Amino acid sequence: MRDDEILTRISALVDEEHELRGRLTAGQVTTDEEQARIKELETALDQCWDLLRQRRARRGAGEDPDGATARPPREVENYRQ
Repeated sequence: MRDDEILTRISALVDEEHELRGRLTAGQVTTDEEQARIKELETALDQCWDLLRQRRARRGAGEDPDGATARPPREVENYRQ
């Protein structure tokens, strides 16, 4: 994925999170359903941000950003800046 594709994906995930919270308020989903999906969204966002950071770091080091790969959720879920 290119940087712009990753940013588009991040935007879509954030939009889905906002929509989901609105559906919860409207009573269209249960709290359990909302929480389960929010967890999935947060994990996907962590992966996207990590991949974007990797690409930027590789580019900054004069390396090919396309060499960056998405890491498994366990590695990025508790990422601290």
